[in-house]
Amino acid sequence: MTLTFVYYQTGETAVKNDHLDVDRAKSDLLAAIEPHVPFDGWTRPAFEMAVADSDIDLALAEVICPRGAVDLAIAYHRKGDQAMCLAVKSADFDGMKFRDKVAACIRMRLEGADPELVRRGATLFALPQNTAVGAKLIWETADKVWNVLGDSSRDYNWYTKRATLSGVYSATVLFWMGDESEGHCETWEFLDRRIGNVMQFEKVKGKLLKLPFAERMVGAIRAPQAGQDMPGKTYGAADGAKERTDT
Repeated sequence: MTLTFVYYQTGETAVKNDHLDVDRAKSDLLAAIEPHVPFDGWTRPAFEMAVADSDIDLALAEVICPRGAVDLAIAYHRKGDQAMCLAVKSADFDGMKFRDKVAACIRMRLEGADPELVRRGATLFALPQNTAVGAKLIWETADKVWNVLGDSSRDYNWYTKRATLSGVYSATVLFWMGDESEGHCETWEFLDRRIGNVMQFEKVKGKLLKLPFAERMVGAIRAPQAGQDMPGKTYGAADGAKERTDT
């Protein structure tokens, strides 16, 4: 993203930046704040130190990151998601069971993260004003795992897959943050058990959908379209051609 002819105030002087690369500037701020987070957390002091280290004017940095360190914590999480997707695309999953592919994705996601930065992020997103953002980020990670593995579901399965994997991922992250075993081997065992529970859930779900009217009840649910927030669109059972947006 670029901003053309952005004006910001520095003391009493108006400064103009032509064609500011916002994404690059945010990336620079993220790289600058990471060394400070283990000591100061994703906080205002850490943000200000990152701004100083990046040689970016504070007023301009606040335009790039209106929520300060919170925006950089979000950027750090999404950077991890992107790295995971790249790692998965270059990995050889031939011959692996699907459950093992899911486990491998989550393992790649965590192995590319800094435990202390994640701990500090967990503290940040546990605050009441940030819990919704934290939940959204976990959902995004689950969504990226399914997408990179080629999930094509567009019905109710789109939701159940991401909801169950969100639970697996968040529980595994909490275990991983406190895991002191060599190579986090206890975390990967924990992850395998959680995915095993999901597989059992899928079996139960399959049996429930065989009950009378069950499939008809959930058959109207559709995954959200591109650019559309949760919970997405549903199609009326009586008129499949008419759409309505749930809010």
